[in-house]
Amino acid sequence: MLKIFKLPDLRKKIIFTLFIIAVFRLLAHIPVPGVDTSSIKAYLEQSVIFGFFDLFSGGGFQNFSIVTLGLGPYINASIIIQLLTMLIPSLEEMAKEGEYGQEKINMYTKVLAIPMSFVQAYGIYFLLSKQGIINSLGGFDVVLLVLTFTAGSMLLVWLGDLLTEKGVGNGISALIFVSIISRLPTSAVSAVTGILSSNYLQTIIVLVLILLTIIAVVLVNEGTRNVLLEYGRSSERSKKVTNYLPIKINQAGVIPIIFAVSIVSIPGMVSGPFMASGKPGLVNIGSFMAKFFEPTAFSYNALYFMLVVAFTFFYTFLQFNPEKIAEDVKKRGGFIPGVRPGTSTSNYLKRIVSRITLMGSLFLGLIAILPYFMNFIFGPNVISIGGTSLLIAVSVVLETVRQVESLTVTRSYEKFLG
Repeated sequence: MLKIFKLPDLRKKIIFTLFIIAVFRLLAHIPVPGVDTSSIKAYLEQSVIFGFFDLFSGGGFQNFSIVTLGLGPYINASIIIQLLTMLIPSLEEMAKEGEYGQEKINMYTKVLAIPMSFVQAYGIYFLLSKQGIINSLGGFDVVLLVLTFTAGSMLLVWLGDLLTEKGVGNGISALIFVSIISRLPTSAVSAVTGILSSNYLQTIIVLVLILLTIIAVVLVNEGTRNVLLEYGRSSERSKKVTNYLPIKINQAGVIPIIFAVSIVSIPGMVSGPFMASGKPGLVNIGSFMAKFFEPTAFSYNALYFMLVVAFTFFYTFLQFNPEKIAEDVKKRGGFIPGVRPGTSTSNYLKRIVSRITLMGSLFLGLIAILPYFMNFIFGPNVISIGGTSLLIAVSVVLETVRQVESLTVTRSYEKFLG
């Protein structure tokens, strides 16, 4: 650990990373004036979708700060651009142009994030004002509020880019990670309360389950299926070259959970304005949605689980193209032992990806609804595990550790050559 700080370049990167994190945490505590944050905090305890937004703002939502939107608009824009890249040939070609193409796509993502910030900012104001959480504002004040939220969200994107360029790890992922761990003090208090209110045997069981969950997340996140490839050589003396095509168990990452929670939480989110409308028909619809799409309801979690599984398959096959990979392997003179090049290789890879994705999707689905099972088995007042938060945190930590190790090895190698 001390070896890291002995390297000047790496030490500067770590100090800059800590500085950006400090700025982020400061912004999350600068509230928009004229809003009762206590009522918003009470509402967030009952709202999953807004609680998920608060996750990406590091508590900025519950403080109704200038970074209330957090990185949500940018993340949604990034997902949309990735999907469009798979569907629009011109964007797909741009993505293949290396660093220049990636910079152009990143620029499109940021441009798309701006109107999405406008829509999301006004949507938050509309829903909270209709339910009496915040007071209704005049036209100019609404525009000012929307612009403030949009500017705060884009400021976080800029900080994330700075962190990627001059700090350690991926900037956006690092800020999300900081948002998650910023809840540790509150979670620790809840954990102590849960331990004191339950028997010791139950507490030990919960702690063991938490440990097993962390181990499972690490194993699945790092797990790969290595497909053997062989390449022939033209020279008679040259031996055949073997290589591996790694296929990750969880290729989709946390994106299916983000998609699923965004969709499954819409009925519960709009149920409040429906019930507050005063019209009998809308009130009945709102009451139905509030009952069956409550986070503690079985119907909510069953739909949540199925959406995660479906989106995992959808996103994985958008990212992983068996036909293209089979064609690339064939062009390079490679083949899978026992499988013919071309269509047979493509079908073989499809079968492997389908089986692996099935296991990965079921795991993601269980991680997503893990809090429901914990509350169902042990009650709502014991330690609960935020599966999505845990998955994001573990992924970011592993990615950052790999980058630090890579930088350390590179510097040591350069010093050895020098």
